[in-house]
Amino acid sequence: MDKFRMMFQFLQSNQESFMNGICGIMALASAQLYAAFEFNCPCLPEYNYAYGIGILIIPPFWFFLLGFVLNNNVSMLAEEWQRPTGKRRKDPTVLRYMFCSIAQRSLIAPAVWISVTLMDGKSFLCAFSVQLDLYQFGNGSRHNLSEGELVKLLAKIPCKDIFDGHQVISREAATRYLRCISQAFGWLFLLLMTTVAFMVRAIRPCFTQAAFLKTKYWSHYIDIERKMFDETCTEHAKSFAKICIQQYFESISGEIQSFHNQRSSKKADDSHEDDHKGEEEKLFGIRAQEDMNKVLWNWHTCKPSLNLRNDQLHNGDAPEKMNGLPNGCHTQVPPKKEWVAYYSKV
Repeated sequence: MDKFRMMFQFLQSNQESFMNGICGIMALASAQLYAAFEFNCPCLPEYNYAYGIGILIIPPFWFFLLGFVLNNNVSMLAEEWQRPTGKRRKDPTVLRYMFCSIAQRSLIAPAVWISVTLMDGKSFLCAFSVQLDLYQFGNGSRHNLSEGELVKLLAKIPCKDIFDGHQVISREAATRYLRCISQAFGWLFLLLMTTVAFMVRAIRPCFTQAAFLKTKYWSHYIDIERKMFDETCTEHAKSFAKICIQQYFESISGEIQSFHNQRSSKKADDSHEDDHKGEEEKLFGIRAQEDMNKVLWNWHTCKPSLNLRNDQLHNGDAPEKMNGLPNGCHTQVPPKKEWVAYYSKV
């Protein structure tokens, strides 16, 4: 379990590298999946186009959604988009930067699938075989075939086993022609994707770097803040559960507890008190379920403003920091007692 925990912590600390690795694995998986995929064109005029275009579009769309599902920042982006404004405004540029970062990684596997599919040419041949010009690949005579029979014959071109119109049209020439067009579109697609990626990287330094660094900084801040908040809640929940269980057993086993206290040494009592004090410090003074629910609700509806002042950092009993509630949230806060000290010059 310790090895798995260390691995999980390493993946959390290197989330960007981990997501890049996931995207690379998905890209390789898409290529291997297409290689293992058995393409069977229906060879029917009503279904050829739908099947060929569906193979070209539906799997990339699935890979794109899968990239969003596997990215942990999607939930963080949705939470930041839907949360109330409260004391902290939502920056659209930061949200846009987060969405673009997720989308760029999610587009790798679909781009690989589309490229491999177009280079192979089977789906393109299946989709557009009906639209071939018979006079370009045939002998110029339809052999008294009706329009419907001619369309059915053209639809059988992708299926080598059932094609029976060699005397009307050259299947080998038609197949090579459509596959050449498909490969040309594949190279154009790769060239377009590479050009877009190059333009994005080349044009970005031409704009102000201050705005880019600002959005990148606050994007990292939102991610780190969420992780640290989850870790703090986990520590608080562990301490709360531990103290609650200890109090429960102490309340129902008075005689057994008194018997053990008589036999235990003073050193054990001191260590128990130190552990209990350490768990108490992790509670941050929040010891009731209602108070914890109030803190969690206010964290969502009214997050503290990103303005750290020295008086709040060094003065731990500021009224706006009581019970973990940010300043400006409408929550009942117990009144603070005032103490007056009198000094004599005598």
